[in-house]
Amino acid sequence: MSTKDTNSLNNAFNEKHNKDKALTQRKRVFKAFFEAPKTMLMVSNETGILRANICRYVRTFRQSDKVAEVKKGLCKISNHRAGYLTTNPDQFPKSNQFKMF
Repeated sequence: MSTKDTNSLNNAFNEKHNKDKALTQRKRVFKAFFEAPKTMLMVSNETGILRANICRYVRTFRQSDKVAEVKKGLCKISNHRAGYLTTNPDQFPKSNQFKMF
């Protein structure tokens, strides 16, 4: 087997491993927000996942309406104003907008 074949196999393995890792991280982030409303920094400290990755996952959750901001408040870690997010639909804020259809 040539080195080119070996490199392509390694690259395919690493690509699959990275996708699996991202999927696992996304599930852990979703579960952390589901348990109780938290800031992204709180979830980062709890799970050990980089906050940049959490921001990316939250973006995908927002695109599919699977996350909502419950309140704004001081983060318990940074003491800065931040949004508390949840993925639990029972905790989503109620909309006061009338339904059209």
